[in-house]
Amino acid sequence: MEGAVLFLVLGLGLLIFLVIVAALLFGGLRTSLMFTVHTQEAVIVERFGKFKHVAHAGLNFKTPFIDNTTRPVSLRVQQLEVNIESKTKDNVFVTVPVAVQYRIREEQVVDAYYKLSNPEAQIRSYVFDTVRSALSGLELDAAFESKDDIARSVETTLSQRMQEFGFNIINTLVQDISPDQRVRDSMNSINAAQRDRVAAQSLAEADKIKRVTQAEAEAESKRLQGEGVAAQRKAIALGIAEQYEMLRKVGIENSAEQLLLMTQYFDTMQDVARNARSNVLYLPSNPGAVGSMGEEIRTAMLQSQAAAEASQDADVADAENRRRSSAQQQRAQQEARAERARQQAEQRAREASRQEAPEGYPGGEIPPWAHPNSGNLG
Repeated sequence: MEGAVLFLVLGLGLLIFLVIVAALLFGGLRTSLMFTVHTQEAVIVERFGKFKHVAHAGLNFKTPFIDNTTRPVSLRVQQLEVNIESKTKDNVFVTVPVAVQYRIREEQVVDAYYKLSNPEAQIRSYVFDTVRSALSGLELDAAFESKDDIARSVETTLSQRMQEFGFNIINTLVQDISPDQRVRDSMNSINAAQRDRVAAQSLAEADKIKRVTQAEAEAESKRLQGEGVAAQRKAIALGIAEQYEMLRKVGIENSAEQLLLMTQYFDTMQDVARNARSNVLYLPSNPGAVGSMGEEIRTAMLQSQAAAEASQDADVADAENRRRSSAQQQRAQQEARAERARQQAEQRAREASRQEAPEGYPGGEIPPWAHPNSGNLG
């Protein structure tokens, strides 16, 4: 019985010893001997509240009851969101969300931990000061255009100020510049009105160009139409004059105008018949006038036939006259050639009669029988 009690006491003592050793080794308390540090983290070891060294990733040792560890300091890239409300130069309040990306330098963990009690608040203060200073000198439209400039200004300022505290500013992003909803509605209304005005001006200019082009086309069309009508009237006048002259030559002078009018009347009737869309036709209003019109048409047709026959007879007479005139001209030419030959023969005879007698002939003169044109030999 006593042996069993002794065994239980020894086992309980061993268990208590193991718990104490485990607590000393891995308990993570002030009394622990070993501790671990995760990747991209750093732990500061203090001895009686004074900095001793920086423990990096892996298994680390410290003196129990004497050394103490601080909370882990992250070495990863972190992002801080800052919403800033500020006023522009034209007295418009805007909200500017700014994202600051930063990380703690591994060689400056001590400065980042001890020099700033609240580094995020310090970064917010610098961001507020830089953004408000930049927006106070810009109007709203210029602020939208200068968003990247504001971001670069914030990044430059933070990099210079936070470098001595062990913080490396990687990037600064001005995500948006958001004015009040009423201001945005007013801006949209202004932009819509400007676009409507530009659209109206463009439509008016297009309509002006269209109307000017149509007017020029109509003017050119009327000019060409006028030239065509003038040429048509000229051709009609010349044709009527030629027809009238032809009728006058064949002896139809009294009824020539009536014949031409009836010819034009028939032409008009043909045009009306060819145009199937014509709905109006002008005719005399009484039957007597219709009868007289038929008589006139018949008379005109007879006169036209007579004119054609007279024109044919005139053509035959003209051909006969031309033939006779040609024969007379030929006879006149033959008589003229005979007359010129006779005159030339007389001229040669006169020249021969004036020639002198041959040398040594008695009497000194040429006897009459020696003349070429002498008619007797005795």
